[in-house]
Amino acid sequence: MEYDAIVIAGGRARRLGGADKPALTVGGRTLLDRVLAVCRDAGRTVVVGPRRPTGRPVTWTREERAGSGPLAALDAGLRRTSAPTLLVLGGDQPFVRPSTTARLLAAAAAREGALAHDGRDQPLLGAYRREPLERELALLAAEHGGLDHLPLRLLTAGLELARVPTAPEETADCDTWDDLDAARARIREHGRVLEEWMNAAKEELGIDPDVDTDLLLDLARDAAHGVARPAAPLTTFLVGYAAASRGGGAEQIAEAARTAAALAERWAAEGMPTGRPEPTGGTEATGGTEATGGAEASSTGAAAPEGDAESGASGPAEPALDAPRPPETPD
Repeated sequence: MEYDAIVIAGGRARRLGGADKPALTVGGRTLLDRVLAVCRDAGRTVVVGPRRPTGRPVTWTREERAGSGPLAALDAGLRRTSAPTLLVLGGDQPFVRPSTTARLLAAAAAREGALAHDGRDQPLLGAYRREPLERELALLAAEHGGLDHLPLRLLTAGLELARVPTAPEETADCDTWDDLDAARARIREHGRVLEEWMNAAKEELGIDPDVDTDLLLDLARDAAHGVARPAAPLTTFLVGYAAASRGGGAEQIAEAARTAAALAERWAAEGMPTGRPEPTGGTEATGGTEATGGAEASSTGAAAPEGDAESGASGPAEPALDAPRPPETPD
């Protein structure tokens, strides 16, 4: 679906002591960059608020009077867009997912718009059709003499909207320091920290390959255990380099990882004890002489016990029959 995105990133952040809220970080990325990552395929992305560094190009604009509220900010963003559908996002939502924005856009196609609903309506996580949005903003401005400091519920009340069920985590914003601390702790939870790290690294590096994390982790484990611990990061680097030289897609990454994993397996196998063949044909392995009768060597090739080395008999050697006997001692 063709759409433009409007990100509301102004506000005074009073509960954060006036801090620049969209510039605060979760997982090493600003709140604003985390939001911008879910609307990468928008035709145009307009950010309403003070200019800040961002990880990708955006269009900047401001309300007529800075800090005049979300409806005034939405109107300012709308004026810089042209697509028939608008995705509207808050600039402080660290856990919005692309799958959720896709559901909102799909639901908006059959109505005048769609918004996230986590038990409450969330107008700053929604998709709106352009014409109904322009209509309601114009009506509100005429009725109230402008849009400054009007609540968002006045807008949503006049639109026919679909409600898209959404997990509370996705709609969570960071209005207080406690909210920010909770978000930073959440990304380090077991079961999600690797996904969060991979997403952050891909954004920072400007790449977006479909990576099989389990395949790469298995490769790193095999290299660490079968070769040496430092081989793990070096091997994964080489896999990435090889994949990039072959086109850099998910298929090339998987192929390079499988090739390196097979090498690590062969390398590790050489460190295992080898199976030695057993002697055959009754020929003793040592001395090059043929053992006959009772002089046959043990099939294990073990050294003969103390005593007759050829016979392999154990215990003290018996005297030969024709050997002279020691003189008897009289009683």
